[in-house]
Parts: sequence; C-alpha cells; structure tokens
Amino acid sequence: MSQIVASVEECVDQAIARVGKHIVLGAPLGLGKPVQLINAFYQRAVDDPSLSLSIYTALCLEVPTPTSHIEEGLAGPIVARLFGDYEELSFMQPLRRGELPPNVSISELYFKAGAMKNVPEAQQNYISSNYTHIARDMLGAGVNVMAQMVAARDIDGELQLSLSSNPDITLEVFDRIEAESLDVFCAAQIHADMPFMEHDAEVSADRFDSIVRNGRYDRCLFAAPNAAVPLQDYAAAIHASSLVCDGGTLQIGIGALGDALAHACILRDQNNSAYRALLADVTRLPHSPAGDPAPFQQGLYVSTEMFVNGMMALIDAGIVKRRVYDHLELQQGLNSGDMSEQVDAAMYTYLRRREIMPRNLETASISEFKYWGILPAELEIDEDGLKLAGVTLANDLDEPQTRAALLTRVEGGQLRHGRVLHGGFFLGPRSFYQRLREMPSDLHAQICMTGVRRTNQLLLDYPLYCAQRTQARFINTGMIASLNGAVASDALEDGTQISGVGGQYNFVAMAHDLPGARSVLCVRSTRGQGKKLKSNIVGAYGYTTIPKHLRDIIVTEYGIADLRGKSDAEVAKQMLNVADSRFQPELLEAAKRQGKLPADYEIPAHARDNTPEHLTERLKPYLEAGLLPDYPFGTELTEQEIALGASLRKIKALSEEPTQFISSAFKALLHHADEEAARPLLERVHLDHPETPREFIVQQLLMMELEERGLLKVS
Repeated sequence: MSQIVASVEECVDQAIARVGKHIVLGAPLGLGKPVQLINAFYQRAVDDPSLSLSIYTALCLEVPTPTSHIEEGLAGPIVARLFGDYEELSFMQPLRRGELPPNVSISELYFKAGAMKNVPEAQQNYISSNYTHIARDMLGAGVNVMAQMVAARDIDGELQLSLSSNPDITLEVFDRIEAESLDVFCAAQIHADMPFMEHDAEVSADRFDSIVRNGRYDRCLFAAPNAAVPLQDYAAAIHASSLVCDGGTLQIGIGALGDALAHACILRDQNNSAYRALLADVTRLPHSPAGDPAPFQQGLYVSTEMFVNGMMALIDAGIVKRRVYDHLELQQGLNSGDMSEQVDAAMYTYLRRREIMPRNLETASISEFKYWGILPAELEIDEDGLKLAGVTLANDLDEPQTRAALLTRVEGGQLRHGRVLHGGFFLGPRSFYQRLREMPSDLHAQICMTGVRRTNQLLLDYPLYCAQRTQARFINTGMIASLNGAVASDALEDGTQISGVGGQYNFVAMAHDLPGARSVLCVRSTRGQGKKLKSNIVGAYGYTTIPKHLRDIIVTEYGIADLRGKSDAEVAKQMLNVADSRFQPELLEAAKRQGKLPADYEIPAHARDNTPEHLTERLKPYLEAGLLPDYPFGTELTEQEIALGASLRKIKALSEEPTQFISSAFKALLHHADEEAARPLLERVHLDHPETPREFIVQQLLMMELEERGLLKVS
C-alpha cells in the first residue's frame, strides 16, 4: 500500500530506508519530472557524501537566461511573467559549471536542442537510445527509484492518480518491474495543476510506494511559450502539409515547424483557395507524393510521441476528428466502408457476415459489444434467452425479431470508445495545459495519453496499428542532409550531441513498415548569417541519425525531395533541387566527384532561384494578407515585446555581415526618429543611455527598425 506524505524529505527518507544509500533515480522527460522531489534527493547527496546518487532522465527544462544586459532588459520581464515561481532543477547549474559533487552523476537520454553543446560532463554522460528502448535501458542501468509528477482527483473518498503528461515510459517501467520482480521504489509527487488524463494514463495509487501531496509544492508548471514561426519554416510546412492525406494519420514534432504545419493544415481546410494559391506560388518543383490538397472531410487521426499545442488547435478546428478503435475487425470494417460509426442494420449485417459478433450471445460477448455501444446497456442473458426491457428474446442474432428488438434500442447511436489521438507526452504553453484541464468530457474521452511503446512502433499489435494508422505521415525535423538522402538530426560529425534520437528513427522505420505511410523530414536549407552562412544540404556528412537506406521524403523551404526507392543519381538530383542556390554549384561538383552524377549534368532551370529573396517575394502577399502570422496560435508577448525582439534579432543578424551592418548603421545615423517616443522602448532594453560606440549604433539601428515597423514617428 502506498503512503501519502506531506514532504519530499520524508519521501527521500523512505526511499533510502528501502534501497539504501546507492540511489539510481529514474525520471521522465520534460514536464513529468517532480522537481522538488528530485531536488530533495540531490540536496541529500550534497549533504551526505556517503550517499551515491545517479540520475537517469531526459529533456531537463531550464528557464531561459539572458546573455547580455540588452537581452536582459527585454527578456527579464517576459521570463518573470511566463515562468513565475517555477522551481528549477538544482543540479543544472552545478552541472553546467562542472561542479557536481563527486557522488552525483547526471545522465540524459535527450537534450533540449543545443543546450549542452559546451558542457563536457553532460556530453560524456549522454546515453543514446531510441525512445522505445529508454525504459529497458534505465532499468538495465540499475534504476532503483522511479519518480514522477502526477495529477490527482478524489472520487467518493478514493484517491485516483494519472501519469498526466508522461505515461510515455512509466507504463512500461511499471510492467517490467512487475514482470521481472524488480525491487524499485516508486514515488509520485502530486501537482494540482497537472491535467488529469484518463484511459491508459490512469494508474492505481498502489502503484506508488510513496505519494507526496502538499499544496506548497504546487509551483508554476514549466510552460514552453509558442515560438515565432520564421518564413522558411512556413514554406517547408506548406510543402509538407500538401502531403497529408484526408482520412489519414499524422505525427508532428515540437517547435516552430510543428506550429507552422498545423497552421498550414488549418489554412488548407478553412481557406482552401488561398492555400492552393500559396502552394502554387511557393512550389517550383514537381512533387509526386502530394495528393489532392483539398479540405479535410474525413479528418485525421493522430498517433504521436509528443502531443503539442498545434495538435490541440487541429482538434479544435475539427481536422483531427477521425476516431480509431482498439478492435481490429471493427476498424477494418470502418476502413473498408462495410460499416460506419453509426450503429445500424448495416453494421449488424457486417458483424454477422464476418462472424465478428456470434450468432448466439454469451455473457462475455454481451459485455464486449455493450462496451462498443453495439448492444443495449440493459441487455441481459439467462437460461431462457436474452432479456431486454422485460421481454425474453431468442438468443439468435439471425432471428429477425431478436435483431429488430436490439436495433430498436441502439440504432442511430455511435460506436463508443473511439480515440482521435494517442500521445506519449505533452509539453506546451500555459493555455495548452488549461485547455486540457477544462475541455468537455466528451472530447477528453477521445484523447489517450499512453506509452511510446504504442505510439512509436508497431510491435505490440501490428495488425491493429496498421488498420488504425492508414495513410500515415510522420513529419519531423533534421539538421543536416547529405546528397545521398541520409540525415543527421541529433548530433554533429565531431561527436557533439545536440539533442537526441528520441523517436525519430522509430517513426522513419515505421513509415517503411506501414502500408501507405511516409516519413517526411524537414530540413532548413541553410544555417547562420553572413560569413557564417552554411548549407544544411551537404555532399557527405560523417554522422547520421537516419541512414540512406531509410531515406524517404526530405522537405526544405524550396520543395519536396521524394527519395524512396530512387537510385543514388536521382536522389542526388532531387536533393540539389531543394538546396539553396548559393550552394548548388559546389554541391553539384561534389556529386560529380563522387561519381553519382554524369559530368554534363546541369541543375534544371526551375530549381536555380532557391534564394531567401525569391522566397520572400513569393510569400510577401500572403504575409501582408495575414495568412502567415508570426504566432499562429497566439503569444503571451505584448506587441512592443514582439517588435523589440524581432528588431534586435534582425540587428544581430546584420552584425554577422559587416558590409551590410556598416551600410545599415550609416543609414541609421542619418535617420531621425522620434527619440522621445522611443524612450520607453529604449529603456526596456537598457539603450536609453548607450555606454559604448557599439551600443550607440545599436540604439540608432533599433530606432530605425521600430520606426519602419510603425511604432515611432519620423521627426
């Protein structure tokens, strides 16, 4: 039986009493970490050098830290407003400084992108695992304490718990503990603001040895604010959204690209004429994988490791609405069109013809088909036959009178227990959590948070998942793509770990195993600015996340490269077609040196204007019409903060190109804006009294930028 305690220190005491002073602590990624409880374990190790603490987790969340006094002026109030009294993981700063106690080690299986590039201890202790292998690998490393943040509710005096944001690996951990008789101390920390997710995420309180319940620990949940969507991500999203099939299955990742893709799908559905015009203007390449980019009539089903805010927007827009059912024959009947979700005579005929529903019912079959809403809830059975509303019926579903009587009670109803989304974990803005807490019960019932062993692979039930995941499109991001179609998404060729494999390999492999499925990897064609500008399409790269034999579809802002089943020469041609034109000549020469293209091959004319300037020109009318907003799903930033942030980013980018920076600075010095009107904005970023010549130039550039944005008057 679990014990409910009021302090994290008491929970730590119980854990040590159970497992001793060699603690190997496992915790889920992201939001599911019980921060105060983990901090209590860490503090105990700091205070007691005889205690050994190893922590295995992923995606440790940190509040953004400004890197300059200008940035602090803008970001400081935003951070305070967005993150409130969020308590950070107390081991993160010592880890960054290389000052962890010798009796403490931290191993992550996934980093926030780029967050640990220059942290040697984090790089050295990183563990590379597919998401579906993390539960296995954590327990294999000797995890003897498992800690999780949970949601709770009290029903008729009984405490009910939900794994909420993170059933992703914990469900499998629980099952392995039981199946392998492992001695693992399981601890939960209740947070009042965690959304209570039902179905697979619901667990018995007895699953935990100790449960911390104290309102004083209910600090602000970490909320990842919506990011601004850059133009190149919108262009890639327009391409990728044209590949999504009505009646199909969708998976997308976190960040600006995920938001852009969700917005593009909504635009396709709600303003199809504008969407088609936008698609035509941004597309310069033939892209055979795309179907008819029509509005979504049947809708989509989502099977994803991460449930993101953009998916919630797709649900609210009525696009994610295709329900799937955990019953193979029912799902097959829906797929074939032999039956619909409406309970009617056609459904009964199908179920009997396929002998899915037996001619003679038994207690078990009655219970099963009541669950799906196919038989009346009040139907009973005894030795005399079926009992319905006081009438005895022959126990024979082929008997017209029996079938008619049953249908009278259920006809016109809908199949029950359908799901529009299965997800492994969620993370997003505060409004997203609020929506999950407050959504109507009928919609809530259609969302199932579950384990990644279900969402990220097919092994648990290949026939059922194939039937559910029709026309699947798994859309993720990569960093660098080679001309042979291989993609690096999580690390650099010098060995630096940027993020993690996560579920990407799983989804790519699944796309090759599922009939009708495709993997879509979106890669920005370039990175950096000015002299630091580099192509993300390269001749060859010394590291891969997705090998060339699993190449499928790669999308950049310039188009779609359909690589599945293609020869190396055709793959190289398609990759060149979606590369930035400033790098195409050297990439073409690389392909020829590798012997992958004939010496006389030339890039077709339609692919030679792949430049940011041409892209901006083509998208400008749609930007001006408000069809491609910076924040498609809203933002908690003020208009002034948005303008200041965008202006400072532009100035920073200018500084990477000395010639343009000098030219712009000269123009700014000759430009006269209303300094009095600018004063509150300049004060916000500590540029009202610049202390260096560079700060003075930045001040002048900023005023010119703000004036061009319409925030200042020209004097």
